[in-house]
Amino acid sequence: MRRDENTSTDVRHLHTLGPHGTNLEAASHAWLRRRGIDGTVELHASIESALEAVPADGKHALTACAVYPALHTLVFGNLHRLRMIDSFVMPTHNMVLASAGPAEPRTVASHPAPRGLVPAGAEVREVLSNSQAALDCAHGEVDGCVTTLVAAHNHGLRVLRDFGPVPMVFTVHQVGPGTHSGPEPAGDAGRAEEAERAERAAAELEAAL
Repeated sequence: MRRDENTSTDVRHLHTLGPHGTNLEAASHAWLRRRGIDGTVELHASIESALEAVPADGKHALTACAVYPALHTLVFGNLHRLRMIDSFVMPTHNMVLASAGPAEPRTVASHPAPRGLVPAGAEVREVLSNSQAALDCAHGEVDGCVTTLVAAHNHGLRVLRDFGPVPMVFTVHQVGPGTHSGPEPAGDAGRAEEAERAERAAAELEAAL
């Protein structure tokens, strides 16, 4: 585990991927609980949309994970307002293939990260989260879904295959105080600072993996 002690204690509110039942939601609550922080977890349609809703006061942070498809873009595209302050390993919920009926689903909803669990020959419908996959399946938009056991139970789905929990690296990114959403000012000093932040972020991400 890597942690920036000077900043992680300032965070009181975590923003991450919803709807209810995602692995990122569970990781966010675990992070607050392990630190004895009486904080909040707010769920969003995507990590990217969460970033746009987060106040830059140092008390808010994003929770992401190492297999999030666009994590590199999230980190390096927002060096002026995001700082990775912690990474930790914990198991996901059990990942499952579930269905609202068919034993051999022909269409399967899946977040891009676990789509490798979709049965061969099935058509993949990509969605923004594991919980959204379960929701779409329950609404009859697809035959099956790759989701968490929690989400499958929440939506009354039939579990066809249980892949078990997956050890996962989760990352916490503080939205820093006094930052802004525009590009860094031009100039040698600004470029040097940006390069230093990029190098630090890359080292932290590599260590987390």
